[in-house]
Amino acid sequence: MKALVYTAPYALAYRDEPDPVANPGELLVKIEAVGICGSDMHAYHGHDSRRPPPLVLGHEAAGRIVGGPRDGERVTINPLVVDPACPYAREGRWHLSPTRQILSMPPRPGAFAEYVTIPEGNLVAVPDGLPIAHAALAEPIAVSWHAVRLGMQKLHLPLAAARVVILGGGAIGLAAAIVARLFGAGEILICEANPLRKAAITRTEGFATHAPGDVFSPAANSIDLVIDAVGAGATRAAACAMVRPGGVIVHLGLLPGHEGLDIRKITLQEITLTGSYCYTPQDFIHGVDALAAGRLGELGWIEERPLREGAAAFADIDAGRAIAAKIVLRPAA
Repeated sequence: MKALVYTAPYALAYRDEPDPVANPGELLVKIEAVGICGSDMHAYHGHDSRRPPPLVLGHEAAGRIVGGPRDGERVTINPLVVDPACPYAREGRWHLSPTRQILSMPPRPGAFAEYVTIPEGNLVAVPDGLPIAHAALAEPIAVSWHAVRLGMQKLHLPLAAARVVILGGGAIGLAAAIVARLFGAGEILICEANPLRKAAITRTEGFATHAPGDVFSPAANSIDLVIDAVGAGATRAAACAMVRPGGVIVHLGLLPGHEGLDIRKITLQEITLTGSYCYTPQDFIHGVDALAAGRLGELGWIEERPLREGAAAFADIDAGRAIAAKIVLRPAA
């Protein structure tokens, strides 16, 4: 099969790889669409020891089952593989299980390829009317669904009455804004530094946006719920500055470090700071259902490219030339 292989920092090769063979309990899936995630970019930069080269990256995928009684069925993939006997799995919190594996981390090659194998329980059927590129958004939607849900649970007021700021206008941040809108948030502001992406967010989804430090930036102590979809020192500092006493910060970004946290304010003003990682199986299913029902909008913020042009797509994202919040690669294109 053809695959896009991460071979070294800033290096990707489109080349032949062995066809995967499904183990007992697994199915073979022909990949038809796979998104480029921020964690793929982190690996591409050589900053993720969990993803050593050479490795096939990619975990936001959808396609068709090959072989068996479900042959040809359209599915999206939950890439988190967990031992169902684990106590965390029995609690419904698969994402916290120490047994978890994920596509694109050894020992599981990722989905920037023509085929991938995955346990049957990780496949969720999608209707024929849902474009396959939209089905590939199920995983990032689930990540954002989980983050917004956690923030709602910790707020001391209804989401409809809350002022919400999303830091970062990439796919996760934009999806978080869309999910927050679906859940009834009345006032949502997205902070995005890239002017091209900022304009695209307003054009495709109609959200109010601002750039860091501009005149539209929220005042100090004015925001009820901040979702930091970047997780850098600067965004942690911005979140701490703008959150109001008794407010909530959901730390969703995966960049390393702890700089920017105002621990004194968090303590004296009883700020709730919570991490958010991945999603539960129910979050994933709820996201798929919302996608299938068209409740997340037209999803005009994605761009489709052939998998064979994946290296150029990574370079465009890295250089800030990609306007779309999400680039979806198509192996058959």
